[in-house]
Amino acid sequence: MTAMTHSRDAVTGAFGFTGRALAEALLSASREVVTLSRRSGRGDPLAPRLAAIQPLDFGQPDRLAEALEGVDTLYNTYWMRFPRGGRTFDDVVRESGLLLEAAARAGVRRLVHVSVVGADEAGETPYVRAKGRLEALVRSSGLAFTIVRPTLTYGPGDILINNLAWALRRLPVYGIPGRGRYRVQPVHVDDVARICLEAAAEPPGATIDAAGPETLEYRELVALVRSAIGSRAIVLPMPTPVVLAAAKALGVLVRDVVLTRDELRELMGSLLTSTGTPRGRIRLSEWLPEHATELGRRWASELARNYRGVVSVRG
Repeated sequence: MTAMTHSRDAVTGAFGFTGRALAEALLSASREVVTLSRRSGRGDPLAPRLAAIQPLDFGQPDRLAEALEGVDTLYNTYWMRFPRGGRTFDDVVRESGLLLEAAARAGVRRLVHVSVVGADEAGETPYVRAKGRLEALVRSSGLAFTIVRPTLTYGPGDILINNLAWALRRLPVYGIPGRGRYRVQPVHVDDVARICLEAAAEPPGATIDAAGPETLEYRELVALVRSAIGSRAIVLPMPTPVVLAAAKALGVLVRDVVLTRDELRELMGSLLTSTGTPRGRIRLSEWLPEHATELGRRWASELARNYRGVVSVRG
């Protein structure tokens, strides 16, 4: 007997970056979309298009399961970029485990879990190791799953490319950590969303890298952004302690966390690249000139997006 499928899917964090791209892609495919979110969505133009907005409240596992009833596929993007406010990666792994249990109880047919390229329980940084631990939970959840591992994700409103452009527009000198010869493989957020939707239709149990079609040295990435926006900033190699100190000072100015030591380690270790065949189609070198006029006009704040203004949603 074939299991019944539903036209309703769920996305965690549809008012965020990757979650929004997923929700938009699903809506374009004529799917009903419910989001489990830490935000109310009040005033967001996406909110009226969603079938339901449910609280991502890990203190009420029964409500999580209720929110997922009738859902065919759950697209999970829930994570945090760095520990803050007493919350650790261990907390997010534990909470994500509660979400997986709720999905199993609700009879969700399929899970597409968004991880990160190179996730490994024995990885080089706490971020990568925690992502690896969560992948292990996904594999043991009993759900029919696919894990999608993006490389360096960019697109309208992203953190890294936008804020790189912001700095190149305003600073007379931009410091590259070391020689800038380490590699990145940027993937557009719309490509990530497409790859996730395709993964939901493929046989379960796979781990897929969502990588862009271009692999660049970081210094090449900076040069592309600088050229696209017409920046006159001088780009210089700098020792990593100097870059971290400058990032901390800039963070005070913009009231944000600009760069962490672990993120710099991941970047300089070329960890944001894939060894597989790229599934992404959008080329950063072509996307940048098309979006140069809006890039870097405003700082994209991680703290404002994921910490300040996050509310408890009560249904």
